[in-house]
Amino acid sequence: MTQGKDYYKILGVSKDASPEEIKKAFRKLAVKYHPDKNKGNKEAEEKFKEINEAYAVLSDPKKRKEYDSFGSQEFHRHYSQEDIFRNFDFSSIFEDLGIGGDGFTRIIFRTGGGGGAGGMGSIFDDLFSAHGGGDYAYTTGAGYGGDDQYVYNTPQPKGQDVILDLYVTPQEVINGDKKIIALQTGGFPEKISVKIPKGIEQGKKIRVPAKGVQGPGGRGDLYLRINITLPQGFYFDKDGKLVYDKFIKFSEACLGTKVEVPGIDGGKLKLKVPPGIRCGQKMRLRGKGLPGSGGTRKDLYVRIMIDVPKSLNSEQKKVVEELKKVGL
Repeated sequence: MTQGKDYYKILGVSKDASPEEIKKAFRKLAVKYHPDKNKGNKEAEEKFKEINEAYAVLSDPKKRKEYDSFGSQEFHRHYSQEDIFRNFDFSSIFEDLGIGGDGFTRIIFRTGGGGGAGGMGSIFDDLFSAHGGGDYAYTTGAGYGGDDQYVYNTPQPKGQDVILDLYVTPQEVINGDKKIIALQTGGFPEKISVKIPKGIEQGKKIRVPAKGVQGPGGRGDLYLRINITLPQGFYFDKDGKLVYDKFIKFSEACLGTKVEVPGIDGGKLKLKVPPGIRCGQKMRLRGKGLPGSGGTRKDLYVRIMIDVPKSLNSEQKKVVEELKKVGL
């Protein structure tokens, strides 16, 4: 499904809607766009998938919180379709629509009539494959609508996913590396080896399958969120650019100067500061930052800051007074 959709808009609710309001809106739309009422209507099928996806996120407090916090685009960078539908109780959806099985351990779907796995089959094949799979069989006989049916045995839910911060050095990002992670699993220590991809970026996640919390259907996944430990003076700005603050004197800002700044991977870098530079202005050192996902080094930005002394001696004060007289 298309990333970056507004789930609240899809369900027609406000962002502060209660769980009851979200559920009510979903039920109304699910009935309206149910494929049994819209046979052969591809737009209705897509809408039906869309509202199921929206409900899978907004009905889950954890997913909804992260969706609200990250924003739609960023949420989909961290959540795949499999993640969205993991641990989602499909039986509850169809219980709401009046199509639940015995004890809701199985779900029966009408295919749309007569000898074929079209209609509902094509839709729920997508949903179930996104959910992580499960066994279903094609049968015939009396059931919902009395037509051919799919009987789907709901898989046991996996345990919860776990998100942990993983701290890495710039050198590990530049070169790629392996790290040994120590976990506590059921009260017992467990060590796993994790490959740090070259060029992985701040805030990205590494997925380690089946290393989360144990559940009836197996363990959830472990997600390691990358935190790059930068040397003193370096930081990421709001746009994710690597920045280093360099302080110079007022006279150097007026006349221009040459300075040295530390490299993110060691050593010194030379930078020519032009006359008349303003406080806070950034200068770019091409290819001297951290690598991106393609492995190519990004740029390092040096923010020029003017060092204003807190106090002046008598000689300095006299010179500043003279500058003031001549308009500086």
